[in-house]
Amino acid sequence: MASKRESNFINMVLTLFLVAAIAALALGGVYTITKEPIAIAKQKKLEAAIKAVLPEFDTIQTVKVKDVGGDDSLTFYYASKENKLVGAAIKTFTMKGFSGRIELMVGILEDGTINNTAVLSHKETPGLGDKMDIKKSNFPTQFVGKNPESFKLKVTKDGGDVDAITAATISSRAFCDAVKRASDTYKGEKK
Repeated sequence: MASKRESNFINMVLTLFLVAAIAALALGGVYTITKEPIAIAKQKKLEAAIKAVLPEFDTIQTVKVKDVGGDDSLTFYYASKENKLVGAAIKTFTMKGFSGRIELMVGILEDGTINNTAVLSHKETPGLGDKMDIKKSNFPTQFVGKNPESFKLKVTKDGGDVDAITAATISSRAFCDAVKRASDTYKGEKK
């Protein structure tokens, strides 16, 4: 029969170290196994968002552009069809969300008109702020076909033309901020 170990400080520290080491190795192994599939899934989501926000295209060129409103840069995916520019898918963001950073893909046609939007990532409140996604509500459809030259990218409470999501005005403002950042940077790039 095995004898029971004496419960003293050294045995407790060794046992705790062994448990922590096994947990760290297991966590590291899971990270290594899932790292590549997660990267592939993110890339597929990015490609799907580009296709969703732009009209049909056959070539794409990626360019980093300095954000007009700050020190960060936005990623522009210039799309062409038969060597003619059809627009740009712009990976934009805002830090003004209720729960922090929101990332969007905004498709802008050559004349500056918003073709479509797609949510890439956010941590907004489920059932409220997450309604900015087209899968949850029609909120993003009010941006489609609008040109920021004549359409104010602010919620109506702030004197703009965007109807906010009920009980999620902060998330709505953040969405508008990200779209405006993309539009302003695109307009600045075109000059």
